[in-house]
Amino acid sequence: MVCKPIWGARIFNVHKALNMEQTEIYRTFGLRNVEHNDILVFNNPYPNNAAKMEMHILKYYVKRCIGLPGDTLSILMGKYKVNGIQIDLGNIKSQERVARINDNCFREGSYKCFPYSPYYDWNIKFFGPLYIPSKNSEILINEDNYILYKNLIEWERRTTVKVVDSKVLLNDSIIQKYKFMKDYCFVAGDNVENSEDSRFWGLLPVDYIVGKVGIILFSKNKFTNEIRWNRFLKKIE
Repeated sequence: MVCKPIWGARIFNVHKALNMEQTEIYRTFGLRNVEHNDILVFNNPYPNNAAKMEMHILKYYVKRCIGLPGDTLSILMGKYKVNGIQIDLGNIKSQERVARINDNCFREGSYKCFPYSPYYDWNIKFFGPLYIPSKNSEILINEDNYILYKNLIEWERRTTVKVVDSKVLLNDSIIQKYKFMKDYCFVAGDNVENSEDSRFWGLLPVDYIVGKVGIILFSKNKFTNEIRWNRFLKKIE
């Protein structure tokens, strides 16, 4: 069961969304903002193409919020770290299992992460630092870091970003800095060793968040189809 009023219900053109067309998303008044460790339901930001952000209103993910707009996030020895935040973030036991993965696995190219670039040899054990943009925040853009934000900028501006002769072009105009129009989050699954989350596809627009998970209404074993009564009406924390 998902609670929408916490951050406010969304209003958008459903017909456009069903046709995989980008549409403006508006949000009604909410009770509070997203917080660290909130468990979110959101639209998959890359339902069709890993290089292009879209919204599919019939495809959802459930993940935990690790980084908020304005945070700078890193993963050190498998553990999530956010500048200025002292609380534990995410599933600590699962992160500890990642820390014990043999380093040879990483040298052999396993567990590679976003943005899959020679400039950023990131993996699930060592990642970042990555700045998570907030609305109206401004960053310098160059040929090294543009790959981190390329998809976000193209989604916001509905145009292309590319590098030509060491210069970053936004719709064929040279840019040296960029002011973001939206807020973003970093989300991760509690099954840290095997979760398709922000470590692999990047940052999530806050606009894509549907609501906060409250309780499990129904659950069954995907292998046996047996109802898991021990999870019936269980609160998720």
